[in-house]
Amino acid sequence: MEEKLALRIRLFRESGQVRADVADFVRVELEALAEEGRSVTEETAGMLTSHLMMALNRAQNGESIEESPAEGDIAAELAEVPAAVEAAQQITARAERTLGASLPSSEVGFLALHLAVLDRRSPVGQAAPEHTDG
Repeated sequence: MEEKLALRIRLFRESGQVRADVADFVRVELEALAEEGRSVTEETAGMLTSHLMMALNRAQNGESIEESPAEGDIAAELAEVPAAVEAAQQITARAERTLGASLPSSEVGFLALHLAVLDRRSPVGQAAPEHTDG
């Protein structure tokens, strides 16, 4: 994992903003995303990392997470990125099994948006260049 992104996770953990098990879970998930061919760096995944750690920590602490008033707009955007939605649902399911942290649909939507951005910035999210004979 890129050092700057690892530092972000370490700072959240060491400052007590998130529990150690949340930080560990997010680190493992980011490593898995990188293994799938995504470019997981501070620049491409910093916001995803912070958002996921804070959402999971709030869920573990039993804090209420309000539904987003823009959920309809988000749903329209997500319809265009089904792979990101599926990946977000898988991460959320693993978080529930591993951490006992259940995220509401609005948080799953925000996670999917972050993953869609990550995919756009990564080789797996880009169309293969067309080959031309020349």
